[in-house]
Amino acid sequence: MIIPVNKPSGYTSHDIVAGLRRAIGGKVKIGHTGTLDPMCTGVLPVLTENYTKLSDIFPSDKAYICKICLGIVTDTEDITGEVISKSEVNVSEDEFKAVLSKFIGEIDQVPPMYSSVKKNGVPLYKLARKGVSVEREARRIKIYDIVYNGPLEEADTYSFTVYCSSGTYIRTLCADIGNALGCGACMGALERISSNGITLDRCYDYNDLLILAENGMIDKIAISFESAFAHLDVITIPESGRVYYLNGGIISASRIVGVELKPETDYIACAEDGLVLGLAHTDKGRSVKSLWNK
Repeated sequence: MIIPVNKPSGYTSHDIVAGLRRAIGGKVKIGHTGTLDPMCTGVLPVLTENYTKLSDIFPSDKAYICKICLGIVTDTEDITGEVISKSEVNVSEDEFKAVLSKFIGEIDQVPPMYSSVKKNGVPLYKLARKGVSVEREARRIKIYDIVYNGPLEEADTYSFTVYCSSGTYIRTLCADIGNALGCGACMGALERISSNGITLDRCYDYNDLLILAENGMIDKIAISFESAFAHLDVITIPESGRVYYLNGGIISASRIVGVELKPETDYIACAEDGLVLGLAHTDKGRSVKSLWNK
């Protein structure tokens, strides 16, 4: 199942998964679709059993509301880290807004040392904790949009909403914005409002989910496969090829009626009786193969 968690601050993503595993009980297979740092809150989709295979298939784009603190540089690029420097800030609101727009589009981002990215098989954060800094390769990410929300009560702090591709480090975005302004900056707070097509308004507080899980009712709030992938078109697998398809067989495009298939595209696959079979994918020649069976 797909459990929509509103992660509270102070928990690692692993903490959330471990807590739900204990509450559900048994030897349940469980995982999440993307790490949120302990200080961060918001959408953390958790998957169980067969649904864990969907982790790499989900829509990967994300959205965040971020608080940025100008004039403060830390070793972790967020406010929880050790302060490296503090600078006087002489940046107007208009100047800040203008710099935000420069980060929209495809950009190369160097992942922070305090991250799970690996160097020669070792997570960077383990090296960082030993005081070791290594050269990191920049990664191409995409910022679809940045919406300015306004100044906050604290001096030299602002809020903005960012819509981005998977793999984007908002901490690093804040640091890069600070560098562009010439005063340095770090991330002060972060809330993920959308992840993998699941929005914050569909999520439940972690402690409430634990109670539901302990009482065997967690499935009552689970997001259905059909809802999570509602953005996909539906195709019907012919009854004569149903078992063959579910066992990994390839169905030719000519046998799929009612839909003009697109190459290299995912679809929800249904049987002729309407039963949802799972996810299907077309190759370059538009032939259909199972990607995930429900």
